[in-house]
Amino acid sequence: MTTAGQTTSISGRTTDTPGRFLVAARGNHFVSDARTGPGEAVQAGELLLASLASCSLSNIQLHARERASGLTGGQAQVSYERDPEDPTRYARIRLELRLSGVTQEEAEALTGLFTDSCPIYNTLRRGGNVQIAVRTEAPAPASSVPTGRAPAV
Repeated sequence: MTTAGQTTSISGRTTDTPGRFLVAARGNHFVSDARTGPGEAVQAGELLLASLASCSLSNIQLHARERASGLTGGQAQVSYERDPEDPTRYARIRLELRLSGVTQEEAEALTGLFTDSCPIYNTLRRGGNVQIAVRTEAPAPASSVPTGRAPAV
């Protein structure tokens, strides 16, 4: 878990399938597809929604445990609507939470603690400082391009 001031990084790379990417986070690897790609794997916008669902539920669960609130479960339904006038952004992102084992008042208090402390939610809500750096490199020789297969012995 990162704390304030720490940097977390993931990496991604193209694959031999156009519109398909291999993403790595710590020791975890997964496939992601572009909207215009094969459409079989999770897409970038869905990963954004998944990060908000995961952060909201983990944050609420943590605060509920600290408060001994009696939370017995939670569900998050997250959706976005692409802006019809500007397809380069989402017009809205909606997070719907269903919390079990607590009163409505406690659910609202837990949600407030989540919105006060979640960096994913607050970056989306406020907008963030996104920096891009790009550089070129010479293509790798065909014999050294990773294929994902074990070398022949």
